[in-house]
Amino acid sequence: MRYSKTFIPTVKEVPADAETISHKLMIRAGIFRKVASGTYAYLPLGWRSLLKIIAIVRQEMDRAGALEIVVPSMHPRELWDQTGRSADYGPTMFHLEDRHGRAHVLGPTAEEVFTYIAACEISSYKQLPFNLYQISPKFRDEFRPRFGAIRSREFIMKDAYSFDANPEQLEQSYRKMYDAYCRIFERCGLDYVIVEAESGEMGGSGSHQFTIPCESGEDTIVYTADGTYAANLERAAVDPVAKAALPADAPPMQDVNTPNVGSIEAVCAFLKTQPAQMVKTLIYTAGEDVVAVLVRGDHDVNEEKLRGALGGAHIELADEATIMKATGAHVGFAGPVGLADSVGKVLIDHAVAAMDVWIGGANRTDYHTVNIVPGRDFDMGRAQVLDLRLAVPGDTYRGKELLFKKGIEVGQVFKLGTKYSVKLGAKFLDENGHEQPCLMGCYGIGVNRILASAIELGNDASGIIWPISIAPYEVLVTCVNQEDPEVAAAAERIYEDLMGRGLDVLYDDREARGGVKFKDADLIGIPVRVTVGKKSLAEGNVEIKLRRESDREIVAIEAVCERVVERVAMLKSELRCKA
Repeated sequence: MRYSKTFIPTVKEVPADAETISHKLMIRAGIFRKVASGTYAYLPLGWRSLLKIIAIVRQEMDRAGALEIVVPSMHPRELWDQTGRSADYGPTMFHLEDRHGRAHVLGPTAEEVFTYIAACEISSYKQLPFNLYQISPKFRDEFRPRFGAIRSREFIMKDAYSFDANPEQLEQSYRKMYDAYCRIFERCGLDYVIVEAESGEMGGSGSHQFTIPCESGEDTIVYTADGTYAANLERAAVDPVAKAALPADAPPMQDVNTPNVGSIEAVCAFLKTQPAQMVKTLIYTAGEDVVAVLVRGDHDVNEEKLRGALGGAHIELADEATIMKATGAHVGFAGPVGLADSVGKVLIDHAVAAMDVWIGGANRTDYHTVNIVPGRDFDMGRAQVLDLRLAVPGDTYRGKELLFKKGIEVGQVFKLGTKYSVKLGAKFLDENGHEQPCLMGCYGIGVNRILASAIELGNDASGIIWPISIAPYEVLVTCVNQEDPEVAAAAERIYEDLMGRGLDVLYDDREARGGVKFKDADLIGIPVRVTVGKKSLAEGNVEIKLRRESDREIVAIEAVCERVVERVAMLKSELRCKA
Protein backbone atom coordinates (compact mmCIF):
# COMPACT_ATOMS: atom_id res chain seq x y z
CA MET A 1 0.00 0.00 0.00
CA ARG A 2 1.22 3.49 -0.88
CA TYR A 3 1.14 5.95 2.01
CA SER A 4 -0.23 8.63 -0.32
CA LYS A 5 -3.22 6.40 -1.16
CA THR A 6 -4.21 5.32 2.33
CA PHE A 7 -5.50 7.26 5.34
CA ILE A 8 -3.14 7.56 8.33
CA PRO A 9 -4.01 10.80 10.16
CA THR A 10 -1.18 11.06 12.71
CA VAL A 11 -1.36 13.88 15.25
CA LYS A 12 0.92 15.41 17.88
CA GLU A 13 -1.68 16.24 20.52
CA VAL A 14 -4.23 13.96 22.18
CA PRO A 15 -7.44 14.72 24.11
CA ALA A 16 -7.17 15.25 27.84
CA ASP A 17 -9.31 12.16 28.55
CA ALA A 18 -6.69 9.86 26.98
CA GLU A 19 -5.07 8.46 30.14
CA THR A 20 -3.24 5.30 29.11
CA ILE A 21 -0.30 4.82 26.75
CA SER A 22 -2.39 2.72 24.36
CA HIS A 23 -5.22 5.25 24.26
CA LYS A 24 -2.83 8.11 23.51
CA LEU A 25 -0.86 6.24 20.87
CA MET A 26 -3.95 4.83 19.16
CA ILE A 27 -5.14 8.39 18.64
CA ARG A 28 -1.73 9.84 17.72
CA ALA A 29 -0.94 7.02 15.26
CA GLY A 30 -4.31 7.22 13.54
CA ILE A 31 -5.45 3.79 14.81
CA PHE A 32 -8.91 4.96 15.82
CA ARG A 33 -11.05 8.01 16.48
CA LYS A 34 -13.65 8.61 19.16
CA VAL A 35 -17.23 8.84 17.88
CA ALA A 36 -18.98 9.07 21.27
CA SER A 37 -18.18 8.19 24.86
CA GLY A 38 -16.78 4.66 24.82
CA THR A 39 -17.29 4.10 21.09
CA TYR A 40 -14.56 4.30 18.44
CA ALA A 41 -14.16 4.10 14.68
CA TYR A 42 -11.13 2.04 13.66
CA LEU A 43 -9.23 3.64 10.80
CA PRO A 44 -7.22 1.69 8.17
CA LEU A 45 -4.17 0.96 10.36
CA GLY A 46 -6.29 -0.11 13.32
CA TRP A 47 -8.60 -2.26 11.25
CA ARG A 48 -5.69 -4.02 9.55
CA SER A 49 -4.31 -4.97 12.97
CA LEU A 50 -7.70 -6.11 14.21
CA LEU A 51 -8.13 -8.28 11.11
CA LYS A 52 -4.76 -9.93 11.78
CA ILE A 53 -5.75 -10.60 15.40
CA ILE A 54 -9.09 -12.00 14.26
CA ALA A 55 -7.32 -14.26 11.75
CA ILE A 56 -5.07 -15.69 14.50
CA VAL A 57 -8.06 -16.24 16.80
CA ARG A 58 -10.05 -17.90 14.00
CA GLN A 59 -7.14 -20.18 13.00
CA GLU A 60 -6.62 -21.41 16.55
CA MET A 61 -10.32 -21.86 17.26
CA ASP A 62 -10.71 -23.90 14.07
CA ARG A 63 -7.57 -25.88 14.95
CA ALA A 64 -9.18 -26.72 18.32
CA GLY A 65 -12.29 -28.04 16.58
CA ALA A 66 -14.67 -25.15 17.27
CA LEU A 67 -17.25 -24.25 14.60
CA GLU A 68 -17.82 -20.62 13.62
CA ILE A 69 -21.35 -19.24 13.32
CA VAL A 70 -22.93 -15.78 13.52
CA VAL A 71 -25.79 -14.88 15.84
CA PRO A 72 -27.63 -11.55 16.22
CA SER A 73 -26.25 -8.81 18.46
CA MET A 74 -29.86 -7.97 19.42
CA HIS A 75 -31.39 -10.64 21.66
CA PRO A 76 -34.97 -11.13 22.89
CA ARG A 77 -34.92 -10.01 26.50
CA GLU A 78 -37.09 -12.96 27.52
CA LEU A 79 -34.06 -15.25 27.11
CA TRP A 80 -32.09 -13.11 29.57
CA ASP A 81 -35.07 -13.00 31.91
CA GLN A 82 -35.23 -16.81 31.86
CA THR A 83 -31.63 -17.04 33.12
CA GLY A 84 -31.97 -14.10 35.51
CA ARG A 85 -29.08 -12.26 33.96
CA SER A 86 -31.09 -9.24 32.87
CA ALA A 87 -31.16 -8.44 36.60
CA ASP A 88 -27.53 -9.45 37.13
CA TYR A 89 -26.27 -7.08 34.45
CA GLY A 90 -28.62 -4.32 35.54
CA PRO A 91 -27.90 -0.89 34.02
CA THR A 92 -24.80 -2.09 32.15
CA MET A 93 -27.06 -3.77 29.57
CA PHE A 94 -28.49 -1.80 26.65
CA HIS A 95 -32.28 -2.22 26.45
CA LEU A 96 -34.56 -1.35 23.54
CA GLU A 97 -38.01 -2.10 22.16
CA ASP A 98 -39.11 -2.74 18.60
CA ARG A 99 -42.12 -1.06 16.99
CA HIS A 100 -44.40 -3.73 18.45
CA GLY A 101 -43.24 -3.07 22.01
CA ARG A 102 -41.21 -6.29 22.25
CA ALA A 103 -38.23 -5.98 24.59
CA HIS A 104 -34.72 -6.66 23.36
CA VAL A 105 -31.19 -6.21 24.62
CA LEU A 106 -27.84 -5.63 22.92
CA GLY A 107 -25.75 -8.60 23.94
CA PRO A 108 -22.67 -8.05 26.13
CA THR A 109 -22.14 -11.80 25.61
CA ALA A 110 -24.23 -14.58 24.09
CA GLU A 111 -24.72 -17.56 26.42
CA GLU A 112 -28.48 -17.26 26.17
CA VAL A 113 -28.65 -17.23 22.37
CA PHE A 114 -26.16 -20.07 21.87
CA THR A 115 -27.92 -22.17 24.50
CA TYR A 116 -31.28 -21.45 22.83
CA ILE A 117 -29.85 -22.69 19.51
CA ALA A 118 -28.53 -25.83 21.19
CA ALA A 119 -31.88 -26.43 22.92
CA CYS A 120 -33.62 -26.36 19.56
CA GLU A 121 -31.21 -28.77 17.88
CA ILE A 122 -29.78 -31.23 20.44
CA SER A 123 -31.70 -34.41 21.22
CA SER A 124 -29.11 -37.19 21.69
CA TYR A 125 -25.75 -37.76 23.37
CA LYS A 126 -24.51 -38.83 19.93
CA GLN A 127 -24.54 -35.16 18.87
CA LEU A 128 -22.13 -34.24 21.67
CA PRO A 129 -19.61 -32.80 22.19
CA PHE A 130 -19.46 -29.73 20.00
CA ASN A 131 -18.24 -26.15 20.32
CA LEU A 132 -19.70 -23.11 18.54
CA TYR A 133 -18.05 -19.69 18.36
CA GLN A 134 -18.47 -16.26 16.84
CA ILE A 135 -16.36 -13.10 16.46
CA SER A 136 -18.65 -10.09 16.63
CA PRO A 137 -19.39 -6.74 18.30
CA LYS A 138 -20.66 -6.77 21.88
CA PHE A 139 -22.18 -3.96 23.91
CA ARG A 140 -21.87 -2.91 27.54
CA ASP A 141 -23.20 0.38 28.88
CA GLU A 142 -20.19 1.15 31.03
CA PHE A 143 -20.87 3.68 33.77
CA ARG A 144 -17.50 5.27 33.08
CA PRO A 145 -15.91 4.24 29.79
CA ARG A 146 -12.17 4.86 29.98
CA PHE A 147 -8.75 3.83 28.75
CA GLY A 148 -9.85 3.74 25.11
CA ALA A 149 -10.16 0.19 23.82
CA ILE A 150 -9.56 -1.30 27.27
CA ARG A 151 -12.97 -0.31 28.64
CA SER A 152 -15.33 0.75 25.87
CA ARG A 153 -19.07 0.48 25.33
CA GLU A 154 -18.81 -1.37 22.04
CA PHE A 155 -16.09 -3.93 21.47
CA ILE A 156 -15.23 -6.97 19.37
CA MET A 157 -15.23 -10.27 21.21
CA LYS A 158 -14.66 -13.87 20.30
CA ASP A 159 -17.05 -15.96 22.37
CA ALA A 160 -17.31 -19.74 22.18
CA TYR A 161 -19.66 -22.19 23.90
CA SER A 162 -19.06 -25.90 24.31
CA PHE A 163 -21.81 -28.47 24.89
CA ASP A 164 -20.85 -31.78 26.51
CA ALA A 165 -22.53 -34.91 27.79
CA ASN A 166 -20.46 -35.50 30.94
CA PRO A 167 -17.76 -33.95 33.12
CA GLU A 168 -14.98 -35.77 31.28
CA GLN A 169 -16.07 -34.27 27.96
CA LEU A 170 -16.36 -30.82 29.54
CA GLU A 171 -12.83 -31.09 30.91
CA GLN A 172 -11.54 -32.02 27.46
CA SER A 173 -13.38 -29.10 25.84
CA TYR A 174 -12.11 -26.74 28.52
CA ARG A 175 -8.51 -27.91 28.10
CA LYS A 176 -8.67 -27.51 24.31
CA MET A 177 -9.79 -23.90 24.70
CA TYR A 178 -7.24 -23.23 27.45
CA ASP A 179 -4.44 -24.49 25.20
CA ALA A 180 -5.80 -22.60 22.18
CA TYR A 181 -5.79 -19.38 24.21
CA CYS A 182 -2.15 -19.90 25.12
CA ARG A 183 -1.30 -20.23 21.42
CA ILE A 184 -3.39 -17.19 20.47
CA PHE A 185 -1.76 -14.83 22.94
CA GLU A 186 1.72 -16.14 22.19
CA ARG A 187 1.18 -15.70 18.45
CA CYS A 188 -0.03 -12.15 19.11
CA GLY A 189 3.27 -11.46 20.87
CA LEU A 190 1.79 -10.89 24.33
CA ASP A 191 3.47 -11.77 27.61
CA TYR A 192 0.57 -13.05 29.70
CA VAL A 193 -0.15 -14.74 33.00
CA ILE A 194 -2.94 -17.21 33.74
CA VAL A 195 -4.76 -16.74 37.03
CA GLU A 196 -7.62 -18.43 38.82
CA ALA A 197 -10.74 -16.33 38.38
CA GLU A 198 -14.30 -15.96 39.56
CA SER A 199 -17.11 -16.65 37.12
CA GLY A 200 -19.10 -13.55 38.08
CA GLU A 201 -22.36 -13.09 36.15
CA MET A 202 -21.39 -16.10 33.99
CA GLY A 203 -21.79 -18.54 36.86
CA GLY A 204 -20.30 -22.02 36.87
CA SER A 205 -17.75 -24.01 38.80
CA GLY A 206 -14.35 -23.02 37.49
CA SER A 207 -12.57 -20.31 35.54
CA HIS A 208 -9.15 -19.08 34.44
CA GLN A 209 -8.30 -15.58 33.31
CA PHE A 210 -5.58 -14.60 30.83
CA THR A 211 -4.10 -11.29 31.92
CA ILE A 212 -1.44 -8.96 30.51
CA PRO A 213 0.56 -7.47 33.40
CA CYS A 214 0.84 -3.70 32.96
CA GLU A 215 0.30 -0.62 35.08
CA SER A 216 -2.61 0.58 32.93
CA GLY A 217 -4.68 -2.49 33.76
CA GLU A 218 -7.86 -2.25 35.80
CA ASP A 219 -7.60 -5.83 37.03
CA THR A 220 -5.38 -6.79 39.96
CA ILE A 221 -3.30 -9.96 39.87
CA VAL A 222 -2.60 -11.50 43.27
CA TYR A 223 0.30 -13.95 43.36
CA THR A 224 3.09 -15.47 45.41
CA ALA A 225 6.74 -14.80 44.62
CA ASP A 226 7.49 -18.49 43.98
CA GLY A 227 4.80 -18.69 41.28
CA THR A 228 2.80 -21.43 43.02
CA TYR A 229 -0.35 -19.30 43.26
CA ALA A 230 -1.95 -16.63 41.07
CA ALA A 231 -5.51 -15.36 41.03
CA ASN A 232 -7.38 -12.23 40.16
CA LEU A 233 -8.41 -10.04 43.08
CA GLU A 234 -11.99 -11.33 43.10
CA ARG A 235 -10.79 -14.91 43.41
CA ALA A 236 -7.76 -14.49 45.67
CA ALA A 237 -8.00 -16.50 48.87
CA VAL A 238 -6.33 -15.36 52.08
CA ASP A 239 -5.18 -17.17 55.20
CA PRO A 240 -7.24 -16.51 58.34
CA VAL A 241 -5.75 -13.88 60.65
CA ALA A 242 -4.35 -15.20 63.92
CA LYS A 243 -7.07 -15.06 66.56
CA ALA A 244 -6.55 -12.63 69.40
CA ALA A 245 -7.15 -13.81 72.97
CA LEU A 246 -10.48 -12.62 74.33
CA PRO A 247 -9.95 -10.23 77.25
CA ALA A 248 -11.11 -11.43 80.64
CA ASP A 249 -11.65 -7.93 82.01
CA ALA A 250 -13.02 -5.94 79.08
CA PRO A 251 -15.33 -3.14 80.16
CA PRO A 252 -19.00 -3.52 79.31
CA MET A 253 -20.10 -2.47 75.87
CA GLN A 254 -21.36 1.08 75.65
CA ASP A 255 -23.25 3.13 73.09
CA VAL A 256 -21.49 6.39 72.23
CA ASN A 257 -23.21 9.32 70.59
CA THR A 258 -21.58 9.93 67.19
CA PRO A 259 -23.79 12.59 65.59
CA ASN A 260 -23.62 12.76 61.78
CA VAL A 261 -20.59 10.46 61.78
CA GLY A 262 -21.27 7.50 59.50
CA SER A 263 -18.12 6.62 57.54
CA ILE A 264 -15.29 4.51 58.94
CA GLU A 265 -12.82 7.38 58.57
CA ALA A 266 -15.12 9.83 60.34
CA VAL A 267 -15.92 7.40 63.17
CA CYS A 268 -12.23 6.62 63.70
CA ALA A 269 -11.42 10.33 63.91
CA PHE A 270 -14.30 10.90 66.34
CA LEU A 271 -13.50 7.92 68.60
CA LYS A 272 -9.72 8.24 68.19
CA THR A 273 -9.31 4.69 66.97
CA GLN A 274 -8.06 2.87 63.84
CA PRO A 275 -10.04 1.18 61.04
CA ALA A 276 -8.53 -2.20 61.99
CA GLN A 277 -10.33 -1.94 65.35
CA MET A 278 -13.69 -1.27 63.69
CA VAL A 279 -16.28 -3.69 62.30
CA LYS A 280 -18.23 -2.66 59.21
CA THR A 281 -21.72 -4.14 59.06
CA LEU A 282 -23.07 -4.12 55.52
CA ILE A 283 -26.63 -5.07 54.66
CA TYR A 284 -27.24 -6.92 51.39
CA THR A 285 -30.26 -8.33 49.66
CA ALA A 286 -29.94 -11.79 48.14
CA GLY A 287 -33.17 -12.43 46.28
CA GLU A 288 -35.88 -12.19 48.94
CA ASP A 289 -33.40 -12.55 51.82
CA VAL A 290 -31.64 -9.85 53.80
CA VAL A 291 -28.06 -10.68 54.76
CA ALA A 292 -25.67 -8.90 57.13
CA VAL A 293 -21.96 -9.08 56.29
CA LEU A 294 -19.28 -8.15 58.81
CA VAL A 295 -15.78 -7.15 57.70
CA ARG A 296 -13.00 -5.31 59.45
CA GLY A 297 -13.01 -1.55 59.04
CA ASP A 298 -9.87 -1.54 56.88
CA HIS A 299 -11.16 -4.32 54.60
CA ASP A 300 -13.70 -4.46 51.77
CA VAL A 301 -16.30 -7.13 51.02
CA ASN A 302 -15.41 -9.36 48.08
CA GLU A 303 -18.81 -9.62 46.43
CA GLU A 304 -17.73 -12.59 44.32
CA LYS A 305 -16.88 -14.54 47.47
CA LEU A 306 -20.12 -13.37 49.05
CA ARG A 307 -22.11 -14.47 46.02
CA GLY A 308 -20.43 -17.88 46.20
CA ALA A 309 -21.23 -18.16 49.92
CA LEU A 310 -24.87 -17.53 49.08
CA GLY A 311 -25.05 -20.19 46.40
CA GLY A 312 -24.63 -17.84 43.43
CA ALA A 313 -27.61 -15.66 44.35
CA HIS A 314 -27.94 -12.21 42.82
CA ILE A 315 -26.78 -9.78 45.51
CA GLU A 316 -27.06 -6.02 45.94
CA LEU A 317 -26.35 -3.59 48.72
CA ALA A 318 -29.68 -2.97 50.40
CA ASP A 319 -31.52 0.29 49.88
CA GLU A 320 -32.08 2.76 52.70
CA ALA A 321 -35.59 1.48 53.50
CA THR A 322 -34.38 -2.12 53.84
CA ILE A 323 -31.48 -1.02 56.05
CA MET A 324 -33.81 1.00 58.25
CA LYS A 325 -36.17 -1.97 58.60
CA ALA A 326 -33.35 -4.39 59.44
CA THR A 327 -31.36 -2.17 61.82
CA GLY A 328 -33.71 0.54 62.99
CA ALA A 329 -31.11 3.12 61.97
CA HIS A 330 -30.09 5.22 59.01
CA VAL A 331 -27.28 4.19 56.70
CA GLY A 332 -23.88 4.21 58.41
CA PHE A 333 -25.00 3.01 61.84
CA ALA A 334 -25.64 -0.72 61.34
CA GLY A 335 -23.96 -2.92 63.91
CA PRO A 336 -23.62 -6.61 64.81
CA VAL A 337 -25.30 -6.76 68.21
CA GLY A 338 -28.85 -8.10 68.01
CA LEU A 339 -28.83 -8.09 64.21
CA ALA A 340 -29.32 -11.86 63.88
CA ASP A 341 -32.92 -11.40 65.00
CA SER A 342 -33.82 -9.05 62.15
CA VAL A 343 -31.96 -10.46 59.13
CA GLY A 344 -32.05 -13.83 57.45
CA LYS A 345 -28.34 -14.55 57.82
CA VAL A 346 -25.18 -13.07 59.38
CA LEU A 347 -21.85 -13.77 57.64
CA ILE A 348 -18.57 -12.83 59.31
CA ASP A 349 -15.18 -12.54 57.67
CA HIS A 350 -12.29 -14.48 59.25
CA ALA A 351 -10.48 -11.26 60.17
CA VAL A 352 -13.46 -10.03 62.21
CA ALA A 353 -13.79 -13.39 63.98
CA ALA A 354 -10.14 -13.06 65.00
CA MET A 355 -10.64 -9.70 66.76
CA ASP A 356 -10.85 -9.56 70.54
CA VAL A 357 -12.93 -6.39 71.01
CA TRP A 358 -15.13 -4.79 68.38
CA ILE A 359 -16.34 -1.27 67.69
CA GLY A 360 -19.36 -1.07 65.41
CA GLY A 361 -22.64 0.62 64.69
CA ALA A 362 -25.23 0.58 67.46
CA ASN A 363 -28.29 0.06 65.22
CA ARG A 364 -29.31 3.50 66.43
CA THR A 365 -28.95 6.59 64.26
CA ASP A 366 -25.98 8.71 65.41
CA TYR A 367 -24.65 6.01 67.78
CA HIS A 368 -21.80 3.50 67.75
CA THR A 369 -21.06 0.76 70.25
CA VAL A 370 -17.63 0.26 71.80
CA ASN A 371 -16.25 -2.70 73.78
CA ILE A 372 -18.21 -5.41 71.94
CA VAL A 373 -16.73 -8.78 72.97
CA PRO A 374 -17.66 -11.71 70.72
CA GLY A 375 -19.14 -14.54 72.76
CA ARG A 376 -20.09 -12.18 75.55
CA ASP A 377 -22.06 -9.53 73.65
CA PHE A 378 -22.44 -11.21 70.29
CA ASP A 379 -23.51 -14.84 69.77
CA MET A 380 -20.95 -16.24 67.32
CA GLY A 381 -22.94 -19.46 67.10
CA ARG A 382 -25.66 -17.70 65.13
CA ALA A 383 -23.25 -16.51 62.43
CA GLN A 384 -21.21 -18.17 59.70
CA VAL A 385 -17.46 -17.40 59.54
CA LEU A 386 -15.97 -17.35 56.03
CA ASP A 387 -13.33 -15.74 53.81
CA LEU A 388 -15.41 -12.81 52.54
CA ARG A 389 -13.00 -9.99 51.82
CA LEU A 390 -10.65 -8.68 49.18
CA ALA A 391 -6.99 -9.50 49.73
CA VAL A 392 -4.73 -6.61 50.77
CA PRO A 393 -0.94 -6.17 51.05
CA GLY A 394 0.33 -8.04 54.09
CA ASP A 395 -2.02 -10.99 53.55
CA THR A 396 -0.71 -14.51 53.02
CA TYR A 397 -1.97 -17.65 51.30
CA ARG A 398 -0.78 -20.98 52.63
CA GLY A 399 1.77 -19.07 54.62
CA LYS A 400 3.27 -17.25 51.62
CA GLU A 401 3.09 -13.48 51.22
CA LEU A 402 0.66 -12.25 48.59
CA LEU A 403 1.98 -9.76 46.04
CA PHE A 404 -0.07 -7.47 43.80
CA LYS A 405 0.28 -6.09 40.28
CA LYS A 406 -2.05 -4.54 37.71
CA GLY A 407 -3.11 -6.24 34.51
CA ILE A 408 -5.47 -6.15 31.53
CA GLU A 409 -7.83 -9.09 31.14
CA VAL A 410 -7.73 -10.27 27.51
CA GLY A 411 -9.49 -13.61 27.83
CA GLN A 412 -11.30 -15.90 30.22
CA VAL A 413 -12.51 -19.49 30.14
CA PHE A 414 -15.41 -20.77 32.25
CA LYS A 415 -16.92 -24.10 33.18
CA LEU A 416 -20.58 -23.13 33.21
CA GLY A 417 -22.00 -26.52 34.09
CA THR A 418 -25.79 -26.67 33.72
CA LYS A 419 -26.67 -23.09 34.72
CA TYR A 420 -27.92 -22.13 31.26
CA SER A 421 -28.87 -25.52 29.84
CA VAL A 422 -31.36 -26.21 32.65
CA LYS A 423 -33.00 -22.79 32.43
CA LEU A 424 -33.20 -22.77 28.63
CA GLY A 425 -33.88 -26.44 28.04
CA ALA A 426 -30.68 -27.60 26.32
CA LYS A 427 -31.14 -31.30 27.09
CA PHE A 428 -30.35 -34.66 25.50
CA LEU A 429 -31.12 -38.34 25.96
CA ASP A 430 -28.16 -40.30 27.31
CA GLU A 431 -27.14 -43.88 26.47
CA ASN A 432 -29.88 -45.20 28.77
CA GLY A 433 -32.61 -43.02 27.32
CA HIS A 434 -32.65 -40.65 30.31
CA GLU A 435 -32.95 -36.92 29.78
CA GLN A 436 -29.90 -34.92 30.91
CA PRO A 437 -28.96 -31.22 30.72
CA CYS A 438 -25.91 -30.36 28.61
CA LEU A 439 -22.75 -29.40 30.46
CA MET A 440 -21.49 -26.13 29.05
CA GLY A 441 -18.28 -24.14 28.85
CA CYS A 442 -17.83 -20.51 27.82
CA TYR A 443 -14.67 -18.99 26.36
CA GLY A 444 -14.21 -15.26 25.64
CA ILE A 445 -11.44 -13.14 24.13
CA GLY A 446 -11.41 -9.34 23.87
CA VAL A 447 -10.06 -8.68 20.38
CA ASN A 448 -9.74 -4.91 20.87
CA ARG A 449 -8.00 -5.50 24.19
CA ILE A 450 -5.35 -7.62 22.47
CA LEU A 451 -4.57 -4.64 20.24
CA ALA A 452 -4.47 -2.20 23.17
CA SER A 453 -2.42 -4.60 25.31
CA ALA A 454 0.16 -5.05 22.55
CA ILE A 455 0.64 -1.28 22.49
CA GLU A 456 0.79 -1.06 26.29
CA LEU A 457 3.61 -3.62 26.22
CA GLY A 458 5.31 -2.39 23.04
CA ASN A 459 6.09 1.32 22.97
CA ASP A 460 8.74 3.93 23.61
CA ALA A 461 8.90 7.71 23.69
CA SER A 462 8.57 7.84 19.88
CA GLY A 463 5.53 5.60 19.44
CA ILE A 464 4.31 2.03 18.97
CA ILE A 465 6.51 -1.08 18.69
CA TRP A 466 4.27 -3.77 17.17
CA PRO A 467 4.70 -7.54 17.34
CA ILE A 468 5.11 -8.41 13.67
CA SER A 469 2.18 -10.85 13.69
CA ILE A 470 -0.41 -8.13 14.36
CA ALA A 471 1.35 -5.05 12.95
CA PRO A 472 -0.71 -3.23 10.30
CA TYR A 473 2.21 -3.79 7.92
CA GLU A 474 5.37 -5.86 8.26
CA VAL A 475 7.70 -3.54 6.34
CA LEU A 476 7.83 0.20 5.74
CA VAL A 477 9.79 1.46 2.73
CA THR A 478 10.66 5.12 3.32
CA CYS A 479 11.77 7.20 0.38
CA VAL A 480 13.63 10.18 1.82
CA ASN A 481 14.04 12.13 -1.42
CA GLN A 482 10.80 11.50 -3.26
CA GLU A 483 11.45 14.42 -5.60
CA ASP A 484 14.60 12.72 -6.92
CA PRO A 485 13.59 10.39 -9.82
CA GLU A 486 16.50 8.00 -9.22
CA VAL A 487 15.76 7.62 -5.51
CA ALA A 488 12.02 7.29 -6.11
CA ALA A 489 12.62 4.64 -8.77
CA ALA A 490 14.90 2.63 -6.44
CA ALA A 491 12.35 2.80 -3.62
CA GLU A 492 9.62 1.75 -6.05
CA ARG A 493 11.61 -1.31 -7.16
CA ILE A 494 12.25 -2.39 -3.56
CA TYR A 495 8.57 -1.94 -2.74
CA GLU A 496 7.43 -4.00 -5.72
CA ASP A 497 10.02 -6.71 -5.06
CA LEU A 498 9.04 -7.09 -1.39
CA MET A 499 5.38 -7.20 -2.32
CA GLY A 500 6.18 -9.89 -4.86
CA ARG A 501 7.82 -11.94 -2.12
CA GLY A 502 4.57 -12.00 -0.16
CA LEU A 503 5.45 -9.38 2.44
CA ASP A 504 2.94 -6.87 3.76
CA VAL A 505 4.50 -3.53 2.77
CA LEU A 506 3.66 0.15 3.24
CA TYR A 507 5.54 2.50 0.89
CA ASP A 508 5.95 6.07 2.14
CA ASP A 509 5.84 7.88 -1.18
CA ARG A 510 4.65 11.21 0.24
CA GLU A 511 6.15 14.52 -0.79
CA ALA A 512 7.32 15.28 2.74
CA ARG A 513 10.56 16.01 4.57
CA GLY A 514 12.63 13.08 5.78
CA GLY A 515 12.21 14.15 9.41
CA VAL A 516 8.43 14.04 9.12
CA LYS A 517 8.55 10.59 7.56
CA PHE A 518 10.88 9.23 10.24
CA LYS A 519 8.71 10.57 13.05
CA ASP A 520 5.61 9.04 11.51
CA ALA A 521 7.48 5.76 10.96
CA ASP A 522 8.40 5.53 14.65
CA LEU A 523 4.92 6.60 15.72
CA ILE A 524 3.01 3.95 13.72
CA GLY A 525 5.64 1.36 14.65
CA ILE A 526 6.00 -0.88 11.57
CA PRO A 527 8.49 -3.59 12.63
CA VAL A 528 11.00 -3.33 9.73
CA ARG A 529 11.93 -0.07 8.01
CA VAL A 530 13.86 0.23 4.75
CA THR A 531 15.18 3.74 4.12
CA VAL A 532 16.14 4.79 0.61
CA GLY A 533 18.00 8.11 0.43
CA LYS A 534 20.07 10.03 -2.10
CA LYS A 535 23.33 9.90 -0.14
CA SER A 536 23.34 6.17 0.67
CA LEU A 537 22.01 5.25 -2.77
CA ALA A 538 24.93 7.05 -4.38
CA GLU A 539 27.12 4.51 -2.59
CA GLY A 540 24.92 1.62 -3.74
CA ASN A 541 23.37 1.07 -0.31
CA VAL A 542 20.11 1.37 1.60
CA GLU A 543 19.40 1.24 5.32
CA ILE A 544 17.45 -1.40 7.27
CA LYS A 545 16.29 -0.78 10.82
CA LEU A 546 14.10 -2.80 13.18
CA ARG A 547 11.64 -0.61 15.06
CA ARG A 548 12.55 -2.22 18.37
CA GLU A 549 16.30 -1.60 17.93
CA SER A 550 18.39 1.57 17.75
CA ASP A 551 21.09 0.21 15.41
CA ARG A 552 20.83 0.59 11.65
CA GLU A 553 22.14 -1.88 9.10
CA ILE A 554 23.65 -0.70 5.82
CA VAL A 555 22.95 -3.18 3.03
CA ALA A 556 23.87 -3.21 -0.64
CA ILE A 557 20.81 -2.38 -2.71
CA GLU A 558 20.98 -5.65 -4.63
CA ALA A 559 20.86 -7.61 -1.34
CA VAL A 560 18.25 -5.54 0.50
CA CYS A 561 15.18 -7.61 -0.34
CA GLU A 562 16.81 -10.88 0.71
CA ARG A 563 17.92 -9.26 3.96
CA VAL A 564 14.44 -7.86 4.68
CA VAL A 565 12.90 -11.28 4.08
CA GLU A 566 15.39 -12.74 6.57
CA ARG A 567 14.62 -10.10 9.20
CA VAL A 568 10.85 -10.59 8.85
CA ALA A 569 11.29 -14.36 9.09
CA MET A 570 13.40 -13.93 12.23
CA LEU A 571 10.71 -11.81 13.92
CA LYS A 572 8.02 -14.32 13.00
CA SER A 573 10.08 -17.28 14.19
CA GLU A 574 10.43 -15.71 17.63
CA LEU A 575 6.64 -15.81 17.99
CA ARG A 576 6.41 -19.35 16.60
CA CYS A 577 8.95 -20.50 19.18
CA LYS A 578 6.67 -19.20 21.94
CA ALA A 579 3.56 -20.81 20.45
